Amino acid sequence: MTTLYRCITEDDTSRFCHRVSEALAKGWSLHGGPTMAFDPEKRVMRLGQSVTKEIEADYHPDMALGQQ
Repeated sequence: MTTLYRCITEDDTSRFCHRVSEALAKGWSLHGGPTMAFDPEKRVMRLGQSVTKEIEADYHPDMALGQQ
């Protein structure tokens, strides 16, 4: 078994929620709570959420984690 990790980031819009919801629907699990920070260049709040997933394959750096 291999544990995959990814961090989803997005501006504070419904798109962030949809991306996290899509990951959960694909079998990913929340890893900790969300984070929020102000992006002074774009003048928007940015959100982040870490997710993990167990797979029965070996990890390889070329894996497209969002496709798993």
